[in-house]
Amino acid sequence: MATPRVLALRASGINCHRETVHAFNLAGAQAEHVHINHLLKERAPLDKYQIIALCGGFCYGDDIAAGKILAVELDRLLGEHLKKFVERDGLIIGICNGFQVLIKTGLLPYAEFRPAAEREFTLAHNVSHRFECRWIKLEAPKNTNCLFVEPGEVLEMPVAHGEGRLVGVTAEAVQRLKDGGLVTYRYVAPDGSRNPVYPDDPNGSADYIAGISDPTGRIFGLMPHPERHIYTRQHPNWTRGQANGEGDGLRIFKRAVAALK
Repeated sequence: MATPRVLALRASGINCHRETVHAFNLAGAQAEHVHINHLLKERAPLDKYQIIALCGGFCYGDDIAAGKILAVELDRLLGEHLKKFVERDGLIIGICNGFQVLIKTGLLPYAEFRPAAEREFTLAHNVSHRFECRWIKLEAPKNTNCLFVEPGEVLEMPVAHGEGRLVGVTAEAVQRLKDGGLVTYRYVAPDGSRNPVYPDDPNGSADYIAGISDPTGRIFGLMPHPERHIYTRQHPNWTRGQANGEGDGLRIFKRAVAALK
């Protein structure tokens, strides 16, 4: 395949689209950011893209709930186009606010739009009742099948969110995520131990979950920001290592591009 083309979706309040475009371009894709209003004017707005990125920020001020208004727009106005995009094996990544949008559409973890009454998960306010902005460590389960993720890897990147706590309607629903290999990352302590406490667990998510995928591994969302760690010099401890190396987050973007080449 030719160089994969990436659409980084913009809407009012989205503020991480430029970093996301840069990360995908650095990973070998051809990325651009496009406002949702421009997409609505086109007959086939998604046909030329192989990857869609729902970027971080505070879309529409996170009015009502984080990501809710953009989720409704995608469902009602672009739903058929997104359905066709998923059916032709396009990749979707939702970062922070984008993850919140994917959860509130049902695209995660179901790979289809679902009404609220049929969704088993949401992203609720952090247990700390405050906005959490800090560097954290993540570990990928060994049974994940997500195309963006290397099973067992450990990464560091920042979080910046107020509603990042993944909640399931029942313990059984969360268990199905785990058994199905849909958990992509969990928060771990700085020493790698798997029962982190606040602030290493920044939001109190069920089973320390930081990201999930759909059953195909092609739709992926996470609360941390990989686009903010694509260079080693972005890490607070960069002076102790190689200043011009690749940051942990770049791996995620490179895998998405490699999966389409």
